[in-house]
Amino acid sequence: MARFPKPAEGSWTQHYPELGTGPVSYEDSIDPQFYEVERKAVFRRAWLNVGRVEQLPRKGSYFTKELKVVNTSIIVVRTTSGDVKAYHNICRHRGNKLVWNDMPLEETSGVCRQFTCKYHAWRYDLDGNLTFVQQEGEFFDLDKSRYGLVPVHCDVWEGFIFVNFAPEPEQTLRDFLGPMITDLEGYPFDSMTSRFHYRSEVKANWKLYMDAFQEFYHAPVLHANQSPTAYSKAAAEAGFEAPHYRIEGPHRLVSTSGVRAWEMAAEMRKPIEDICQSGLFGPWDKPDLGQMPPGLNPAKCDPWGLDSFQLFPNFVVLFWGQGWYLTYHYWPTSFNTHIFEGTVYFPQPRTPRERIAQELAAVSFKEYGLQDANTLEATQSMIESRVLDDFLLCDQEVLIRHLHKETAAWVEDYQRKTAGV
Repeated sequence: MARFPKPAEGSWTQHYPELGTGPVSYEDSIDPQFYEVERKAVFRRAWLNVGRVEQLPRKGSYFTKELKVVNTSIIVVRTTSGDVKAYHNICRHRGNKLVWNDMPLEETSGVCRQFTCKYHAWRYDLDGNLTFVQQEGEFFDLDKSRYGLVPVHCDVWEGFIFVNFAPEPEQTLRDFLGPMITDLEGYPFDSMTSRFHYRSEVKANWKLYMDAFQEFYHAPVLHANQSPTAYSKAAAEAGFEAPHYRIEGPHRLVSTSGVRAWEMAAEMRKPIEDICQSGLFGPWDKPDLGQMPPGLNPAKCDPWGLDSFQLFPNFVVLFWGQGWYLTYHYWPTSFNTHIFEGTVYFPQPRTPRERIAQELAAVSFKEYGLQDANTLEATQSMIESRVLDDFLLCDQEVLIRHLHKETAAWVEDYQRKTAGV
């Protein structure tokens, strides 16, 4: 569904007539039965990002990921050959969780030569093979070669690790991503190793929180207190309009122009921003990252603010024109709760001041995320009342239409394929 940029007159939504322009329903975000089908139709069929290769710096490095939406825990590991593989985190003996520390439901990471079950000491090598059974002679006709760890389909794109829980994925990872995403190849992800991570349990449907970052129409209002009063007032009065939206397959993009914070009048900036030479848009000193890939800044904004790529179903990669990026993940835990994860990536700081500049940007985004989460919990509580079922969307909310329509399409496709099974 790729389209040309918006003309001087017209609307983004009219570029995508299949999405319609009428009010929308949020029944898909409040219906427990829809959620149960969505888990199978979407999260057991789509490619899901679970981390980056920097989390597996050497052979034997591993981390676990708790994925309640598909009722499992997985181990992601770098094998002795250097490959990245994933397995269900379950021992083949009595079904105990294989890798965990003090709290079985908490994620963990580390380095090992093999995985040993805490219950009866069965051992598995990094390729998932069963290598040792305690008192093996006590078992009946045991063929260890048949009892390795249960694999999960796993692939890596530009250092991002994806898994797929279908018996056989319907598309390769690269085909699933499509040209809009693969045109980002060449971005220096591997040099962005200064990492800040935050995580929150949110009492709202995962799609509603994704919607919060699919438009910036709300920013001058919801985030007004994050900016000096004079700037916030002017921004609210002027409103906001992003210069570029794009939909391709199940994925979406919104781009914005930017501001050069250091060129703003002093009364428009916070004192801490002058001290740290950093702020909402990141550190003022832009690193030299070389030639950028063709997929970035499609609107050719100058100054360029950001590109937010929404990868279906629940992963966002947001590139900032100041030379850094962040990711968002939305992991459903029920029809009206999910885990939100935000991770900010910068080049390694060269000085203490650069480190502080990065921390200020990371903390600024954490505050924005908390404001959005708080608002979405209020939204969830009221749409569950079902006082209203039709909600109006403006032209800048075209990506919201697409996410909900795409999710419904995956559900309908799944129901059609499994009818009578």
